[in-house]
Amino acid sequence: MPFMEGSVGVEDLVLLEPLEEASLLKNLRLRYENKEIYTYIGNVVVSVNPYQQLPIYGPEFIAKYRDYTFYELKPHIYALANVAYQSLRDRDRDQCILITGESGAGKTEASKLVMSYVAAVCGKGEQVNSVKEQLLQSNPVLEAFGNAKTIRNNNSSRFGKYMDIEFDFKGSPLGGVITNYLLEKSRVVKQLKGERNFHIFYQLLAGADAELLKTLKLERDTSGYSYLNQAVSSVDGIDDASNFRAVQNAMTVIGFSKEEIQQVLEVTALVLKLGNVELTDEFQSNGIPGSVIHDGRGVQEIGKIVGLKSEVLERALCSRTMETAKEKVVTVLNVTQAQYARDALAKNIYSRLFDWLINRINESIKVGTGEKKKVMGVLDIYGFEILEDNSFEQFVINYCNEKLQQVFIELTLKEEQEEYKREGIPWTKVDYFDNGIICNLIEHNQRGILAMLDEECLRPGVVSDSTFLAKLNQLFSKHSHYESKVTQNAQHQYDRSMGLSCFRICHYAGKVMYNVTGFMDKNNDLLFRDLSQAMWKAQHPLLRSLFSEGDPKQASLKRPPTAGAQFKSSVAILMKSLYAKNPNYIRCIKPNEYQHRGQFSSELVVVQVRYLGLLENVRVRRAGYAHRQVYKSFLERYRLLSRSTWPHWNGGDREGVEKVLGELSLSSEELAFGKTKIFIRSPKTLFYLEEQRRLRLQQLATLIQKIYRGWRCRTHYQQMRKSQILISAWFRGNRQKNHYRKMKASALLIQAFVRGWKARKNYRKYFRSGAALIMGNFIYKSIAQKFLLGLKSNLPSDKVLDRRWPAAPYRYFNKANQELQQLYHQWKCKKFRDQLSPKQVQMLREKLCASELFKDKKASYPQSVPIPFRGDYIGLQGNPKLQKLKGREEGPILMAETVKKVNRGNGKISTRILLLTKGHVILTDTKKSQAKIIIGLDSVAGVSVTSLQDGLFSLHLSETSSDSSKGDILLVSDHVVELLTKMYQAVLDATQRQLSVTVTENFSVRFKESKVAVKVVQGPGSGGNSKLICKKKGSHCLEVTVP
Repeated sequence: MPFMEGSVGVEDLVLLEPLEEASLLKNLRLRYENKEIYTYIGNVVVSVNPYQQLPIYGPEFIAKYRDYTFYELKPHIYALANVAYQSLRDRDRDQCILITGESGAGKTEASKLVMSYVAAVCGKGEQVNSVKEQLLQSNPVLEAFGNAKTIRNNNSSRFGKYMDIEFDFKGSPLGGVITNYLLEKSRVVKQLKGERNFHIFYQLLAGADAELLKTLKLERDTSGYSYLNQAVSSVDGIDDASNFRAVQNAMTVIGFSKEEIQQVLEVTALVLKLGNVELTDEFQSNGIPGSVIHDGRGVQEIGKIVGLKSEVLERALCSRTMETAKEKVVTVLNVTQAQYARDALAKNIYSRLFDWLINRINESIKVGTGEKKKVMGVLDIYGFEILEDNSFEQFVINYCNEKLQQVFIELTLKEEQEEYKREGIPWTKVDYFDNGIICNLIEHNQRGILAMLDEECLRPGVVSDSTFLAKLNQLFSKHSHYESKVTQNAQHQYDRSMGLSCFRICHYAGKVMYNVTGFMDKNNDLLFRDLSQAMWKAQHPLLRSLFSEGDPKQASLKRPPTAGAQFKSSVAILMKSLYAKNPNYIRCIKPNEYQHRGQFSSELVVVQVRYLGLLENVRVRRAGYAHRQVYKSFLERYRLLSRSTWPHWNGGDREGVEKVLGELSLSSEELAFGKTKIFIRSPKTLFYLEEQRRLRLQQLATLIQKIYRGWRCRTHYQQMRKSQILISAWFRGNRQKNHYRKMKASALLIQAFVRGWKARKNYRKYFRSGAALIMGNFIYKSIAQKFLLGLKSNLPSDKVLDRRWPAAPYRYFNKANQELQQLYHQWKCKKFRDQLSPKQVQMLREKLCASELFKDKKASYPQSVPIPFRGDYIGLQGNPKLQKLKGREEGPILMAETVKKVNRGNGKISTRILLLTKGHVILTDTKKSQAKIIIGLDSVAGVSVTSLQDGLFSLHLSETSSDSSKGDILLVSDHVVELLTKMYQAVLDATQRQLSVTVTENFSVRFKESKVAVKVVQGPGSGGNSKLICKKKGSHCLEVTVP
């Protein structure tokens, strides 16, 4: 309903009180600030552009609005589209949806929403879906070629569009027909500051790949084209590259072939290239100024694109052929004329390309002539325009809006009159402003402004815009809706704003002043025949088809119709189509000039309210009865106001409404009872009904609350009473149960004492006194046997490292359990040792010995643990000379490796081979394999080694031995842990004494007769390239730096 609870402001302006311009603006502002952008005027939808995406669209809202009638939900464009579609489908009535408003008001988006709603609710099927997709995909193509960024709107439609969508008897779309009106082709060659050319030019340069650009002879940079505004090459929120791909895809879906798409892009590139054709002065031999193309490269590239000789195009641009029935005269054009011809050619090519696109889309979506069809028309056309400088374009646009206003008033009144007639209510004449006088002023066949303009364009002799204005001043000097400087002077009026070359028309939406400068040229819209013939000579199929008049066989000297006459004819056809359909209106309003969300400019909106005639629409709508509603819906809403109809009514709907309104004592002048509807004259009466309904709802709510509270109290009492009875029953039962348990426990206790007394009596009589000890021993043995058998079945694995053991079941088995665990572990160890070979046993003993000597003492010990002791590190088996060095009685060599010997005198290091046998330590030369030093193990008194990672160690020899003549020996071994371990065991086996192994960084060695203190320090480097460095510090100190 338009007055539903929770609504913001008045949802239907027909019910607005008071009906004034200020209150209407206030209501629109209030709803806009609360993001309610739609408002009704009866069945007209007023839409205020929010400049943001609102969560009120999509499948969920489409499903919601298709199931309700027009006034049952909030105002929405879907509601209007649903009414139009259902009327077309169910009542077989052709529909038209008229969308008007100025640039930036959201007309294009509104038409998209209407089409998307119709596409969503109509039938399904492969063919139907294909048709719907083609209809929807026509929008991206037409927007690319017909829309542009303007100061007011980033995606402004620069043409009028009327689309007839045709449906079958089931309501499924069959196809459609698109008609375009007055493309703003002047934008092709010139744009205002802050505006862009048509989108397609920027999309082509941004989205085409390098190969396509090369084929079209284009560069990606927009600054290289004079027809493109250099200051505004991109727009925030618009992705030209992705839009270009969308346009290509849409053309494919519609049915364009690849060749057709390529040809369209080539013609588009031709328009861009024409703007770069630079013309300069060239004087003829007779002194007449002419023109010539400055750089022929651009013309040559155009010729390659469309298959045209550059000489032909140059001649057509720089000269003009005047042809009569008897002779042909060729005249040269000066630079200004040639530039005009070039721009005229560019505009005509683009305009005809746009018309061709419309026709090509129509071919794809057209419906066969034999099918019976229903039609829904969608009109998206310019709104009323008043600019600072209004020219021919604004004149014809405002003329079209005058005709649309005339249609709106006549069809609205006609619809009102028909509804009154259907309902049997007397029709009273409505006084309203009839703008037929203004339409007649413009379109009269003999005395209209357009007729005078055509007459002036066709008249021989000297004609100009000034002569046209003079004719208007003479003809309309006393017309009430026409003004000019001349007519004002005649009436002794002074208006500084009126220019000498201007005239003013009092339109229905206000006065508009037009500047006649350029009216003649724009109305003629002539293209030199030379240019048409040049384009026809091109080898480009599409371009030739656009200029069919260039064919010499079809040459005609007849003057083509003027732009004004063509537009007037198109408007007449449009009006005829609209009169044949049921109209639906969407009035779009732009809230601010800057496209900012949430900003509402009252000064701007009030102008649009006047342009759109919203206040006039409301007055016409409520001229008779402001509100009407079917009896059933009215009774359903207001039957609670009468005791006769509430809460139940079994009579007819009309009788019920009469009962309700009769008891309210409303004036009979305020009401009218139709056949199916109740009519209410004044909004105040409707608001009175709503107020009474609100008060009645409060009374009913109070009554419901009273009944509910009484019911709740009674229910609570009954629940409490039932609970009390249940608790009492449970309490008595529980008390008896407890008493019974106590009696039973007492009886059992007495029985136990009696049985015990009898058992003791029988024991003393029949059993010996030692029976308890025997039974105890038996029980203990049984428990021990059970423990041992359980242990047997739960023994852990026989792996040595497995230390798991089951716990004892009783504490007095803990000690036995520990002993058994130790025995089991020793058995596992013995079993493991028995499996080892002698060599493995020897290796383990050596590892054990190394652990005792170096664990937690030597830093390199952990690294040696996982590595087996090899003994031979020099390949002893392949060197028989070294094997002969040991005596035969010595047995096998225990250790053979390469070591480094520190020189006693200077600390230098030399490489030696160390052989360890059971009785000696032998140092040999690495090259000659000759023994240099042989030391008996009984002469080795001890060994000193560092705790660091190095392999430095010292062999301390006994002073009394024959081998100690030169003193102790300093050696460096890479396997020092293994070497000293084997030496320790060899000394133990040979001498039955333990070798002293000292781990320290400071020790003394004996070199010949003197003692030298050795100090081992950790070097700063720890890398693999670090070396051991020995430095003598005086005669009794040696500093060794280890890595």
